[in-house]
Amino acid sequence: MKDSLQTETGLPRPKGALVLPGGVNFALFSRHAETVTLVIDPVEAGEGTEESLIEVVLDPALNKTGDIWHVLVRGLPETFYYGYRLGGPYDPRGSGHNYDERRIVIDPYAKALRPSVWGEERECLGRIPCCLISQAGYDWEGDRPLNTPLRDSVIYEMHVRGFTIHPSAGARHPGTFTGIVEKIPYLREIGITAVELMPITEFNENETLFHNPFTGEKLKNYWGYSPLSFYAPKSGYCSSRGSQLKEFRDMVKALHRAGIEVILDMVFNHTAEGGMDGPVTSFKGIDNTIYYLLDPETRDYLNFSGCGNTFNCNHPIVRNLIMNVLRWWVAEMHVDGFRFDLASILGRDQQGRVLANPPVVEQIAEDPLLADAKIIAEAWDAAGLYQVGSFSTHHRWAEWNARFRDDVRAFLCGYPKMVASLATRISGSSDLYRNGSRRPCNSINFITSHDGFTLYDLVSYNEKHNMINGEDNRDGENYNLSWNSGAEGDTDDPKIIALRSRRLRTMAVLLFLSQGVPMLVAGDEFGRSQKGNNNAWCQDNAISWLDWRLLRKNRHQFTFFKNLIWLRRRHPVFRRHDFFPPRHPDTDPPESHEIIWQSLEPGRQDWSEECRTLAFTLNGSVHPEEDDDFFVMLNGHREDRVQFVVPPPPGPHRQRKWKRIIHTGLKPPRDFMGAEKAPVVAQGSKVTVEPMACVVLQSRER
Repeated sequence: MKDSLQTETGLPRPKGALVLPGGVNFALFSRHAETVTLVIDPVEAGEGTEESLIEVVLDPALNKTGDIWHVLVRGLPETFYYGYRLGGPYDPRGSGHNYDERRIVIDPYAKALRPSVWGEERECLGRIPCCLISQAGYDWEGDRPLNTPLRDSVIYEMHVRGFTIHPSAGARHPGTFTGIVEKIPYLREIGITAVELMPITEFNENETLFHNPFTGEKLKNYWGYSPLSFYAPKSGYCSSRGSQLKEFRDMVKALHRAGIEVILDMVFNHTAEGGMDGPVTSFKGIDNTIYYLLDPETRDYLNFSGCGNTFNCNHPIVRNLIMNVLRWWVAEMHVDGFRFDLASILGRDQQGRVLANPPVVEQIAEDPLLADAKIIAEAWDAAGLYQVGSFSTHHRWAEWNARFRDDVRAFLCGYPKMVASLATRISGSSDLYRNGSRRPCNSINFITSHDGFTLYDLVSYNEKHNMINGEDNRDGENYNLSWNSGAEGDTDDPKIIALRSRRLRTMAVLLFLSQGVPMLVAGDEFGRSQKGNNNAWCQDNAISWLDWRLLRKNRHQFTFFKNLIWLRRRHPVFRRHDFFPPRHPDTDPPESHEIIWQSLEPGRQDWSEECRTLAFTLNGSVHPEEDDDFFVMLNGHREDRVQFVVPPPPGPHRQRKWKRIIHTGLKPPRDFMGAEKAPVVAQGSKVTVEPMACVVLQSRER
């Protein structure tokens, strides 16, 4: 093979490996490397040894333009692997450079890496070429973006492996992209419009050094927030070895056909290379001082991510990489949007200082190829920078609204001083997002996410129970805003079980009937528990996997969630385009108000610190898209029942009748009834609402 290869100067653009009619062009950025060698493993089966490797030494006089090293190679097989050796100064504590020609590093622009099954040790890293080239094309069969408006979206966060790996999932290809395709009928039934996939680019699940202290079992980096590559789909999520590009595309195409968008959780804040003692797999060995934030004196890695290093996102070279990555996922892989992990790091400069107008944040929002992609920020980082509501004033940037999470949790723990805050969250968090041209849909509302308690655990545990993570319960958040409802963990007490069920379903009502975009975590709809573990990042086992037997056991809860989602999707009054317009209580008649607040009686509001009751009417008659009216009653007391006086339906709907469609104080199936069969509730009557429960009325003509 070596004798049959021919090389030419090649082209400096685009970066990465590009298959051309006459060969494969390789282009790599490195400003400070003194030598660059392209290393090729031509063994298609991927079983090459160090002896079979072919090395192409690049001549800086011929194969270098500016800071780009490049070469065209002819005669390569259809499938092969490649990587680079880079030589230069090795002075991590001085100049900060980290070159070592003995290592073979990953091309940051590689579209796939050497395949491995889940759990298999990645022995290739640093030793033999890992970057995979396959010249096979793909037929999208006319697939186009769905472009579901963000305000109409219902997002479903999931872990690719955890969604179907449990035997109860009944998947033919468990734990894979294909396994998700098998569950599309379920996703359509519940009514979600988008799946948000936790990291699906290549990571090393075996990198963690922690062990379960009770069994001695080595733990995994199950979540995958530790990227080896920003491009390459994880081969461990595939049913066939080496098919990661095809299987991911097949999944996207199938989900699109079902009307479901795909949002990727992207980790640009740090990489798998860790701190000074971490491995060297790519960026460290290519240009350490450009790709990472380093202390100017000690050359330690600045650690705003909590994971050992911080990516230098606003350096022009790094910014260009990030933009190319996002464009590739949209143009070549047809994804519909991105959630940016610890996105506040995108707002730091090359010294780690917070920028007023970060270039990469603005560029993502303004890039024409990404114009239809959803962009969602986790608007904080691990160093204490908290930007919920202030991450960006650009209308395209949505944010995980942690204030919504915290205020809903606090109200349904029975805390004081929460009524006014809860009302603000219900109405779309205008205190956070009514600036510039932003809308309620800039608020991604959530109560739980992958990080923290599940919804079931939120009402079942006061404290985290993370001992099996191997860190003496030091890891994970201590401030959970949870309440165990009277007993820690599992219980047979029917009163506690009933209270937990009420609280859980009331939270669901608030999630799906509030203005903004709801996000649900996979399994919360049927009671998934992590046994009080609020940081299950390392638990590749039943703690993290979805146990689909719960769907049968808690079918009533699933039905409640499904009905809520479809209620939201049918009624535009829950999906406003703009914030509620201000109304003057003295000059504007009540029937002109689009949302009407009260406490226990119509016309009487109570925003006092000790108040724990709240009710509101959504006036469908004056909504831009005329709709039914809804009256929602919420009781945040832990023990007291309360009675709300029902107002008349507002304005032109005054002659309508109220139908009680939701009552979380009742047992299923009476807790959610269609308006056609729901009982009538007379205006002026009193409705009793149990502790931590809610009641929802819908106005109908008959």
